[in-house]
Amino acid sequence: MRGYLLALFPVLLVLSLAMSAQQISGDYLETRSADIYTGQCFANAEVNLVGNEAILAWHVQGGSWDGVPLQGLTVAAAVRANGTLGDPYEDPYPAKAVLLVDDQASPQQSAALVNFARHMGGELLKNVQQVVSAPMELVVNHEHHGSAMLRAGRFATIQTRGVGAKDHLCGNEETFYPPLTEMAHSMPAVALTDSYRGPGLGVSWDLHGKRSAFVGTFAR
Repeated sequence: MRGYLLALFPVLLVLSLAMSAQQISGDYLETRSADIYTGQCFANAEVNLVGNEAILAWHVQGGSWDGVPLQGLTVAAAVRANGTLGDPYEDPYPAKAVLLVDDQASPQQSAALVNFARHMGGELLKNVQQVVSAPMELVVNHEHHGSAMLRAGRFATIQTRGVGAKDHLCGNEETFYPPLTEMAHSMPAVALTDSYRGPGLGVSWDLHGKRSAFVGTFAR
């Protein structure tokens, strides 16, 4: 029995190291060019017309990816799809994406951030057109639900607030579209500002006051 346990120890050690290499958590912010907290009437008015642009952003509070510590770093993705994201009757793929990577990251950390974002984004981030290094700041105010801010150099800016009573325009609003990536916790929010002026997508946008954001946390 002792010999069996000694032989098994290296295998368990490798498995333990592999699992610990993928333990990562932090804050998440997402915006879309269509309302995600809305009623059926508003959603029907937007579908196939808007909603094919999005920004996804992760700020790592702790942990690592590919065995590389990423605490305190931020990565974001700006996306342009072929249709309204979340519409079950339309195929939005292939989508184009630009990754915005924290300029405080080392080359090894930058590569890990890119791999992490692509893993979390799945098919949505399959076709990355460019990877851009920029000063990154993502802050989620956990004491004021729905309040968050992202600055990605001169390329992207997001400012959100919580959903309030005055945001119920038709009386039957709900979280009409789910988040674009896996989250540990999420809540809809109002995007006071949602702008992208970066390369790679052939389009820029500057939106204000839409019920088009998710604020929350992630854990893998």
